[in-house]
Amino acid sequence: MINVLVGLLGLGLVVFVHELGHLIVAKKMGITVEAFSVGWGRKIWSVTRGGTEYRVSWLPIGGYCKMQGEHALMKAWQEKSSSITVEKGDFYAARPWQRILVLLAGPVVNFVFAVIVLGIIAMIGYSFFTFPNKIVLVDDYHPHRQGPAAQAGLQTGDRIVEINSQEIGSFRDIQSLVSRSPRQELTLRYTRQEEEFSATLTPGLNPSTGAGYIGIYPWIDPVVAQIVPGSPADIAGLRPGDRILSVNDEAIPHSIALEAMLQERPSAPVTAEISREGSTITRRIVPGQTQEGTPTLGIGYEALEVFSGTRGPLEGLATGFGQSLEILHLTLQSIGLLFSGIDLNQALMGPARITYMVGEVAAEGFRAGIGAGLFSFFNFLSLISITLFFMNLLPIPALDGGQILLSGLELLTRKPLHPRLVYHYQVAGNIIIIGLMFFAVFNDILFFARS
Repeated sequence: MINVLVGLLGLGLVVFVHELGHLIVAKKMGITVEAFSVGWGRKIWSVTRGGTEYRVSWLPIGGYCKMQGEHALMKAWQEKSSSITVEKGDFYAARPWQRILVLLAGPVVNFVFAVIVLGIIAMIGYSFFTFPNKIVLVDDYHPHRQGPAAQAGLQTGDRIVEINSQEIGSFRDIQSLVSRSPRQELTLRYTRQEEEFSATLTPGLNPSTGAGYIGIYPWIDPVVAQIVPGSPADIAGLRPGDRILSVNDEAIPHSIALEAMLQERPSAPVTAEISREGSTITRRIVPGQTQEGTPTLGIGYEALEVFSGTRGPLEGLATGFGQSLEILHLTLQSIGLLFSGIDLNQALMGPARITYMVGEVAAEGFRAGIGAGLFSFFNFLSLISITLFFMNLLPIPALDGGQILLSGLELLTRKPLHPRLVYHYQVAGNIIIIGLMFFAVFNDILFFARS
């Protein structure tokens, strides 16, 4: 329940910022804003200032900015009029360029919000956990997959040190570059027993996520860092710092080997040889199962903790701006992937699943501490805010972009658009929006039903 509330708060904040942009610029342009609401539905509190009723409504999902006369075109069509009647302060009483500025303000403020949030994160700095740049081939445990890395000649134990001339320091660096490059050729440099090699490969496209993949796992040494209380490892007497040498007399060089062995013998007792403080001991362990039915010992492995470093205000904001542009680029790329075989059931999410994801991401971060939780929460909000910036600029009538297109046409032709034209344009756009929303909400229902 707390996760849902956190998700609603996050999604509401992003939409509130968007509507605030419309409010500020509308007032600057002399347009009367009748109501500005935080939340939807019946109001639970309100106050009127400067001709605007500021409301708090009971449904905490975003909000709205209601401008005087904003539905004048629709009203004119209903009355079968060839022109609209406007009064001072109406949205359509403003000049086309003024309306364009008002409509642009919401998406632009979303982008600025993301830049500021990411900039502050860059100034403060943050820690994250990752693993070394040493790899394990997926093909070693799933031979039928034949990943791009194996096809290019890489082997388990190799260290990837460079991708497209960018230095690689950890597995996170590999993930970052590969995931954003599906079906794009990459040049790798890697080392094997102190010899250096190069290879060219093309990441595949994961149809569930739209991310690129090359068929590798991180090489994680089987050294115990954490033990879940009451887990099979805890019951068997394992301790942090223990290194698992073998299971049932088979050597365990890395965590993937251990997981593969447990998969072969789910719930069957295993005999593990453990290295502890220079001594070798033996323990009998009965694996448990996760909620998904995966065999588990209930242990966490040692990881690299990396601190991003701190930056000054200007450098931080520059970093935030660069990251925002990168997210925007990936958003544009993801739109193209919708027509490239990606699973639309996974790609399109409605407000329910977005709210759920915001809460889950924040909760996962808070488990590692308040700082990590706030970082995860605001980092994810930045992603949503930039997505909202982009989506609202699409030339679909129900969105800001559609209204900008109409005002732009009026600016170019220097005469008001006929209400009938606008009506048909609105109807076509609403059909698209309603169709997408129905599909997204249906996907949300299936997602929660399966969960």
